[in-house]
Amino acid sequence: MQRREFFKQLGGAAAVAAVAVPTMSFAAEAKPAGPNKMSFETALNAITGGKTPTKSGKIKLKAPEIAENGAVVPVTVTVDSPMTDADYVKSIHILAGGNSNARCIDINLTPANGKAMFSTRIKLGGTQEVSAVAALSNGEFLIASQSVKVTIGGCG
Repeated sequence: MQRREFFKQLGGAAAVAAVAVPTMSFAAEAKPAGPNKMSFETALNAITGGKTPTKSGKIKLKAPEIAENGAVVPVTVTVDSPMTDADYVKSIHILAGGNSNARCIDINLTPANGKAMFSTRIKLGGTQEVSAVAALSNGEFLIASQSVKVTIGGCG
């Protein structure tokens, strides 16, 4: 076998491997993820450890009342906290009970963040209640909820 022929065959084998391996992994990911499904109650208990969160004016959830596209729903959460070493927000969680996995996003904070606030976009599978849960450094949990109507093309 000549050197050029060897490198041609080696390049061909590498090209086949580069295409075949990712294709096989995409096929594996296409299966529904059973263990990733989590109901609202299960997600809330996992976050709070079974404690009942308090509805409070300290936590504010801002989301549109009507979302034209459920794939990109803007959400902003703000928690009124001094963010000092003694009193701060440890984490904020967004839950959407109508999704197959209610847990949309979890973020962790420290006093160095300075402000307990963040904005993101979440995916909603349909019209449902969206909730924000904040874990405080003193072990308390706060919750705020808002209903979001998801329409197709702006039509209810």
